[in-house]
Amino acid sequence: MSTIRLGDEAPNFTAQSSEGEINFHEWLGDSWGVLFSHPADYTPVCTTELGAVANYKAEFDKRNVKVVALSVDGVESHHGWIKDINETQNTTVNFPIIADEDRKVSELYDMIHPNANDKLTVRSVFIIDPSKKVKLMITYPASTGRNFEELLRVIDSLQLTAYHKVATPANWKAGGDCVVVPAVKTEDIPALFPKGYKEVKPYLRMTPQPDLK
Repeated sequence: MSTIRLGDEAPNFTAQSSEGEINFHEWLGDSWGVLFSHPADYTPVCTTELGAVANYKAEFDKRNVKVVALSVDGVESHHGWIKDINETQNTTVNFPIIADEDRKVSELYDMIHPNANDKLTVRSVFIIDPSKKVKLMITYPASTGRNFEELLRVIDSLQLTAYHKVATPANWKAGGDCVVVPAVKTEDIPALFPKGYKEVKPYLRMTPQPDLK
């Protein structure tokens, strides 16, 4: 099993998927990426999740994010399951599902947890930036479906903070005030953040989101 930490390069792999063979790094190109795993095809919670992701495709596209799912079942099984997802979730699956029958990708990303099941993947999520660095990892239990609004919120934060000297506070949403990072001296704030700032404490300075007009 691999041990992946934030900031590590996301392991590359080549695998078959519902949309043909994928070399992960080449497929990502200059995009951000979301890789998320599912315990198995034809499982109820996973069916709702993939339907939700399909419905959020435009939101991911707007953020230059490519999404790819993974299950330990094969391509033929994926295609059959996709028909069920489209029918029951009133959508069209518009992203690839990796067929990881040999569990090589699952083991590369430590997606199989013996405490849960020694054969099936848990609900892992990896957000990867255009330099192929892992920026977020979340693991959900099999009984709990993921909140894709939260993943979009995190992507908004990651993209904002990658290019501006801010961090995002608790429960932040796009458009909300941001925290000026501690490395910025107070006397340098006016030049960097012309919208102004509020000093709550010397270590807690708030400023409007800098990339909004």
